Amino acid sequence: MTRRAVLLVLAAFLLIGTAGQAQAAGYRYWSFWDRDGGKWVYATQGPSMARPSDGDVQGFRFAVSENSGDAAQPRGTADFASICAKTPAEEGSKRVALVLDFGTAPDAPSGETPPAPRTACAQLSPDATTADALAAVAGPLRYNTNALLCAIAGYPKSGCGEQVSQKEDSSVSAAPKATEDEGDDGPSIGLYAGIAVVAALAAAATWQSRRRRNASR
Repeated sequence: MTRRAVLLVLAAFLLIGTAGQAQAAGYRYWSFWDRDGGKWVYATQGPSMARPSDGDVQGFRFAVSENSGDAAQPRGTADFASICAKTPAEEGSKRVALVLDFGTAPDAPSGETPPAPRTACAQLSPDATTADALAAVAGPLRYNTNALLCAIAGYPKSGCGEQVSQKEDSSVSAAPKATEDEGDDGPSIGLYAGIAVVAALAAAATWQSRRRRNASR
């Protein structure tokens, strides 16, 4: 097999690997954020562990994201004074402003429509957690067996942090639905094409090598 043929075969294998990796677009889940001045910062603790202080602003966003680095941030007003303007301070309690962004239609599970984003002001005991704040103003909440927050205000009705393929995500947004014989878990067309390319290149390289051996005899 010539050096050029070897390089072509390796390139084809790399294309197959890239096609396989492109299938995973991320996970559909509620991300949790803290407001730091004029920007959102991804929370370092879960809502059941975080204990916000009086005057804090926290946000939740439902979306499909690969990881915390590309997670979609909450939209809308994030000012404590405006969110908690109608909730007067009380001695022995704290106020926490919450921004709840239920996401967009492309990120919604099949058959569900995201509610409009909203804000809420929770008045709680000083030692209350963010989970307590959510329960006070945005129930019902739903958690899985690993204490992962699955639903806020009953949305979504089912599912919890499930993986969403790129194919599924794009079909929700704009692309036509796959036909019945195109299973979501099956190999992509690109994968089959890559295998065919590798087979063809290998066969061509073998034929060329044999031809040169025969010519040299």
